[in-house]
Amino acid sequence: MKTHWIAIDWGTTNFRAFLMQGSKQVSRISQPCGLLSVEKDQFAPTLQNLLQTWLEQYGNLPIVMAGMVGSQQGWHEVPYAPLPCNAQDLASRTLAFTTRWGSQAWLIPGANGTSQFGQPDVMRGEEVQLFGLSALHPADEHFVLLPGTHSKHAQLRLGEITASSTFMTGEIFSLLSQHSILGRALPEQQEDNEAFLLGVRTAIQGAPFTHLIFSARTRRLAGEIKEASVHSYLSGLTIGYELQALPAGLHAWLVGSPSLTARYELAASLMDLNFSPANGDDCFIHGLWHLFTQLQGNRS
Repeated sequence: MKTHWIAIDWGTTNFRAFLMQGSKQVSRISQPCGLLSVEKDQFAPTLQNLLQTWLEQYGNLPIVMAGMVGSQQGWHEVPYAPLPCNAQDLASRTLAFTTRWGSQAWLIPGANGTSQFGQPDVMRGEEVQLFGLSALHPADEHFVLLPGTHSKHAQLRLGEITASSTFMTGEIFSLLSQHSILGRALPEQQEDNEAFLLGVRTAIQGAPFTHLIFSARTRRLAGEIKEASVHSYLSGLTIGYELQALPAGLHAWLVGSPSLTARYELAASLMDLNFSPANGDDCFIHGLWHLFTQLQGNRS
């Protein structure tokens, strides 16, 4: 078995690849070429071009991919694994194929179930981070927040994902700040913790969300927030509204980028919530390594 392999997180807007030696990261590639910018028949040439330097140096390395690359809009659709599921369930449902240049490749399936609010729910990519968190920080139970474009609130028990609910917090913030009257004709935005916390306080008052978000305009008109702080205020509103779904006194893991998890921790400082941050890349790599070892075992 080759000691080098490639771990890939290929999402809707971004592509990230990690050159691995066993469980250790050697190098990484990050490009804004997610699914939205790749035609259906161009996944193979796009990937080969992105990985060209590594392939030339190390040969046709095995590749393990997770995220939206396995969705209906991706390279090959891989049906979801139903919740509850563990890492072995994912490995058994993984799609294996050989690339046109000769690399053995696998697509991780993602998972689906019913949210805490009784709605159908899905994840692709986050399941890998959840298994990575469980491997890095073993415990009988985990409650986990994975903030992002579509934030996830997930539960694990004895290393098995039992439930998940999605909140479109990141995408709603993007739509409001870029494509609504709330973000029109604004100057360059600056980080403003005071405005962010004002947004959190406003969100947790319990008023209807579509009413609350208009305050990003009225507070600006009234001089209560600076024009350069509107995005910070909107961020506080959307994150604060999401966190209202959590029970008071909850301790949860927070898996994501340091900058984003810091915002959630700041919001939690106004609420009866206790978060422990974990690096999203570390969790993803450890989760995919765990799955890769199982896949290699299945192949032998």
